[in-house]
Amino acid sequence: MADPRWRAAEAALLIVEPLDMFTAVFHRPSGVTHLLNEPAPQILEALAQDAQTMDALLATLALKYDLGAGDGTAMLRARLDELVAAGLVDRV
Repeated sequence: MADPRWRAAEAALLIVEPLDMFTAVFHRPSGVTHLLNEPAPQILEALAQDAQTMDALLATLALKYDLGAGDGTAMLRARLDELVAAGLVDRV
């Protein structure tokens, strides 16, 4: 069985606006505006190009951001679950 992959919602469905320490993301289908803090906007950005596995996404994020101690898998899984629940990311 293949590893699960995630991808960001289509760009046409989102309006993204940085606001100081938050990023506002308006989700057109639901009409809801979400206020995201790091690393959620960076996750959306990384998943905007291609669907990625957990390992690939961790590697992509590690190139640009300090993920702190540990492997970051639990943190990333929690953020992905939140983004999926909000409709901003799809598990494929």
